[in-house]
Amino acid sequence: MKQVVRNTLSETIAVMGKSIPENMDRLLDAADSLARALTSGHKILIFGNGGSAADAQHIAAEFVNRFQVERPPLAAVALSTDTSILTSIGNDYSFDEIFSKQISAIGRPHDVAWGISTSGHSKNVVLGMIAARDAGLFTLGMTGRGGQIKDVADVTLSVPSDVTARIQETHIVFGHVVCDLVDRILFPERFDAP
Repeated sequence: MKQVVRNTLSETIAVMGKSIPENMDRLLDAADSLARALTSGHKILIFGNGGSAADAQHIAAEFVNRFQVERPPLAAVALSTDTSILTSIGNDYSFDEIFSKQISAIGRPHDVAWGISTSGHSKNVVLGMIAARDAGLFTLGMTGRGGQIKDVADVTLSVPSDVTARIQETHIVFGHVVCDLVDRILFPERFDAP
């Protein structure tokens, strides 16, 4: 069992060690785009299924409450949290439309749509990203190796792995990095000088 733990740690370190350098420029682009959206009065809409829905909630909380420094709340909403909206759309239309309908309702040009799918093929996430793109939102995708999301996202943060757990672990690191960078862009005075 100890070897299982060691193997998991080794795999996680290897995947993250490859993912961060491969996505460095895209992480910076994502942070710049989110900071621009927030400073111009726009919001971040984050969404995904299952563990990715939990990641969406986690990331939204980091923006709305705070990440590592005290600062004003930033406008972010996880689209996977309102069970009445999700179940009514799923029942009356299709589960495939649970994010696209919400984006059509509350998304505005220059907002950010941040879709998360470990496969990159989750139909409701892809349709949400398409609705966002068509409505003039900036689209940020987080995936495993890419999938369909990479074809509809302005910026895609990809994890070079086929193991869902490793992809999810790296996604939360990506989310934390982007939160940190956005805070540093918007509130440089809150950080100690290097």
